[in-house]
Amino acid sequence: MPEITSAPMVLILVAVLAYLLGSVPFGLVITRALGLGDLRTIGSGNIGATNVLRTGNKGAALATLLLDAGKGGIAVFIARGAVGNDAAQLAALAAFLGHIFPIWLNFKGGKGVATFLGTLLALAWPVGVAACASWLVAALIGRISSLAALVAAASSTIWMLVFGHGQMMVLGIILTLLVYWRHSANIKRLKAGTEPKIGKKG
Repeated sequence: MPEITSAPMVLILVAVLAYLLGSVPFGLVITRALGLGDLRTIGSGNIGATNVLRTGNKGAALATLLLDAGKGGIAVFIARGAVGNDAAQLAALAAFLGHIFPIWLNFKGGKGVATFLGTLLALAWPVGVAACASWLVAALIGRISSLAALVAAASSTIWMLVFGHGQMMVLGIILTLLVYWRHSANIKRLKAGTEPKIGKKG
């Protein structure tokens, strides 16, 4: 963990603002704006990019991916620039929690993979790039988004050590555990061999 040097009230403010930014459900907003229906009734019902892809609109899925990753990254960049590294890591966690527990959707959100990767890219870009590459390799081999997400999350703490960012380890472990918890149903389907492939329509 980084040294805590910022005032408690400042950190609380950072956490609240990052959480609210993370809570913006871009997948739901984009699909509704494009007339693709209510994303929560399509496919897995998830509000993330993988489920948006099940609508058949690749552009909407890409936009969701970039915006969900971007909100995590932006929260980190602003917190680091305005306050410091301790606030940056707190903002990463808060934005991630905002995505999976959005106040605007009665705390029923996505699985946080894009936001997770966006925060890693902003906190330490070599770690983020390596985690994204891990996701891509796993996705190309297995053609299953959830499996790729689990591989990327599991590898993230390894990459933190490899690239000398041990101060991120506590955050990395927390985020990884949350990713695995949010994918508990996917893990069961992976074991049963019933998890759908990337791009399969709902």
